[in-house]
Amino acid sequence: MSRPPLPPFTEQTATEKVRLAEDGWNGRDPAKVALAYTPDCHWRNRAEFLQGRAAIEAFLRRKWARELDYRLIKELWTFAGNRIAVRFAYEFHDDSGTWFRAYGNENWEFDGDGLMRRRLASINEHPIGDADRKFHWPLGRRPDDHPGLSALGF
Repeated sequence: MSRPPLPPFTEQTATEKVRLAEDGWNGRDPAKVALAYTPDCHWRNRAEFLQGRAAIEAFLRRKWARELDYRLIKELWTFAGNRIAVRFAYEFHDDSGTWFRAYGNENWEFDGDGLMRRRLASINEHPIGDADRKFHWPLGRRPDDHPGLSALGF
């Protein structure tokens, strides 16, 4: 299975890869998102270590069951060869209605078919008031005219 764009990345193809990842995560379909990773992909997400698509899919099911109305923006930080670094922010609320914003960085490594074989994520979050939210598009893909992280001052 091939998942373009493929490495080695250019600025254009790395930016496209980042947006495709953002779109997938904003779709919140764990089975579909897991297909972007190699069958034996290695993940570090905060203090959790995962390996393989089944573990990734289970993780995403748990994540989106508790992170409600999840909206994410990713931005290319840098790239070289088969690696991409991104920064991101996302907003969600818990089942009590408390809103949070999370910030982080990810380092990605891809195989020759464009599947991610390694994802290392560092993330922190804090509660925010409803008036402090910045991500207001309808659930799903972020509209093309919605500001990105840099435009929002993040």
